[in-house]
Amino acid sequence: MSIIKVENLVKQYGTFTAVKGISFEVQQGTIFGLLGPNGAGKTTTLEIIETLRPKTSGKVWVDGMDLDTHPQQIKQIIGVQLQASGFYPNLNLKELIELFAGLYNETVDPMELLRSVNLEDKARSKFKQLSGGQKQRFSIATTLINKPKVIFLDEPTTGLDPQARRNLWDLIRQLKQNGTTIVITTHYMDEAEELCDRVAIVDSGTIIREDTPDHLIDQLLDSGFQRTKKTKEANLEDVFLNLTGKELREG
Repeated sequence: MSIIKVENLVKQYGTFTAVKGISFEVQQGTIFGLLGPNGAGKTTTLEIIETLRPKTSGKVWVDGMDLDTHPQQIKQIIGVQLQASGFYPNLNLKELIELFAGLYNETVDPMELLRSVNLEDKARSKFKQLSGGQKQRFSIATTLINKPKVIFLDEPTTGLDPQARRNLWDLIRQLKQNGTTIVITTHYMDEAEELCDRVAIVDSGTIIREDTPDHLIDQLLDSGFQRTKKTKEANLEDVFLNLTGKELREG
């Protein structure tokens, strides 16, 4: 069952068309990836679905609700990852969760939520005191306050070290296992291959291919594609993690 449906979505800025008639569907309980180079229109598309940016034309439905007529209801069932600038610097993590819960008019247990993202021991710390991986996990925790059906993650692992990145992958998989639908953008193709059930590759405002990662790879191989350098059963990141350990080392 589709929880997100986008039909012929267009976004124009004056004479420039950033999104050129994009259409796709996201099935409930899956991880869907929007992939593409910078400026391809990925973030603009997400922000329109998130009700953060007006569209020029086209239709969007989230959980059966029309974006044109039910934007407030859609806001209540989605979670959007905040950037660092969205957190008050003088509040600790527990206080920030309590603040956002009040804004959502939700009752949450801050410690339970922090425990779910492995940050229980940082409850009294301020956001600026966290490591990169901790900041990303806390940012995801804030998307869960209103118990959303869909969460949107825009390049969630950019700048993280291998341990923190793998840890965040585990968190994203756990959210999916709990029934949450996840829409993600990433520049890391190994990340998309590892996490996504389905991906859409966007370029210059249009979707040029959409399928499962495995099927896209098989299609490329069937076309006669060969890598110039043969791949091995392990890569350098595997070596790094094997030598240093997969456990988090965050202060």
